[in-house]
Amino acid sequence: MKLLIDAGNTRIKYGWHDGRDWICREDILHDALDVSDFTRFGEPEQIVIAHVASETVRACLEAQLAPWREHTEWLRASATRCGLRNLYAEPERLGPDRWAAAIGAWSRVRGACVVVCAGTATTIDAVDAEGQFLGGLIAPGHGLMLRSLAGGTAALPMAQGACEPFPRNTHDAIETGIRYALAGAVERFRAQLPNATPVVLSGGSAAALAALIAPPRIDFPNLVLEGLLQIACAAQA
Repeated sequence: MKLLIDAGNTRIKYGWHDGRDWICREDILHDALDVSDFTRFGEPEQIVIAHVASETVRACLEAQLAPWREHTEWLRASATRCGLRNLYAEPERLGPDRWAAAIGAWSRVRGACVVVCAGTATTIDAVDAEGQFLGGLIAPGHGLMLRSLAGGTAALPMAQGACEPFPRNTHDAIETGIRYALAGAVERFRAQLPNATPVVLSGGSAAALAALIAPPRIDFPNLVLEGLLQIACAAQA
């Protein structure tokens, strides 16, 4: 059994895989980590973790997973992994979540793609047809943009609007502006790649962007977990 953990900025996503299928995939808030149960499927043979959360979260995970420390890999980006070559100027400085997501996308597409993970931050990365991670963008996520406008201005609310072609109230204007900004960044980035390069879309805010991203688009929940699974399988082999 493999335990894969994506420790993100807001939530912990994790899944158990038995070598054939996912047994479960769940997510919890950081505050619930101390009462989470990572042992209900028995002893994991492998644990791979992509961690971008706080050191407090890391310490809590380390304590809970201490009995299996020798089976645990805290992922760090590298020059190559699972058939993907990392062209980052300093490969090890690429976030482990972005590296895992790119590996997950490459394992499914096996061709050029734009890898978008829409979470607390929105990451937009490119993989080419030769299996090279070319680099990418980091932007504030949907929720972070909403909170930033509400907290950084005197007159704008914490918007609860809809995405409309021509917004006619402030809430819709904020919501539409944020979605257009993020989708526009994705499309501007994709324009640098060959025509018909697919966008592989994942993350908790993916639904807010999906309708604004032109086809081809592949919706792929839990893309980071998929990449961690590929890494675990390759390491076992």
